[in-house]
Amino acid sequence: MKSFAIVTLLAVAMAVVYAAPDGVKFTTKYDNIDLDEILQNERLFNNYFKCLTGEGKCTPDGEELKKDIPEALKNKCGGCSEKQREGAKKVVQFLVKNKPEQFKKLEQLYDPEGNYRRDNKELLEKEGIHL
Repeated sequence: MKSFAIVTLLAVAMAVVYAAPDGVKFTTKYDNIDLDEILQNERLFNNYFKCLTGEGKCTPDGEELKKDIPEALKNKCGGCSEKQREGAKKVVQFLVKNKPEQFKKLEQLYDPEGNYRRDNKELLEKEGIHL
């Protein structure tokens, strides 16, 4: 269950955490997961990171969300709840500050041409996220 939340939030984070009114709706079932617990626990964090990068096994819900990441990026998280957007800000700020190599690897995997970074540079900076 935690993998579902972290995958969702990483996808949202990569999507710059702002929604368009249309798009796929992501489940809010896991919105109350303690993100700090996941981010501060190396074993948990690494398991979820490996799922996202294809270097490790995913739970069924993690696998489903892994395939949904492109949609979240494409629609700037148009199907995310406000709580998911807030959590995503927390996750991306954590990654940029504390795990830059992992953030870079996720970016290379999910945004190899740098389109999402480029298209959302201003918005990221407004949120205090400097890449």
